[in-house]
Amino acid sequence: MAILLRSGFISNLTRGTIAEASPSAFLTVNDAQKRIWADLKFRNDLPVLTDMEIISRPSKRVFMDLAEIRRLCTGRRAQNIRPLGLGEIIVVRTNNPEHEWLEAREAVQLKLSGEVICRAQ
Repeated sequence: MAILLRSGFISNLTRGTIAEASPSAFLTVNDAQKRIWADLKFRNDLPVLTDMEIISRPSKRVFMDLAEIRRLCTGRRAQNIRPLGLGEIIVVRTNNPEHEWLEAREAVQLKLSGEVICRAQ
């Protein structure tokens, strides 16, 4: 969720309950009642986040090294995955405990490889 917030697909993340987005109520309810509220960002009355697609599935994990992630970011295919288009992001899960979840371009900058989870546009 923080990646979507940093990338500009959502405008706000708030802790809350089933009934309302209230951080103070979040602290008082049990775990089953806790929720994270995400406000979608809109431009010209259309949502900025129009599509999300899973890439790595439990039955077929997709791991990529740095060169393959760089190839996706520069407009070329890698492992039958189409490249990033304008306004798209790919979420990568790395083995680095400090940077576990990254956007593909961030992973290339930090020179980290990992599992390609999903894409959003």
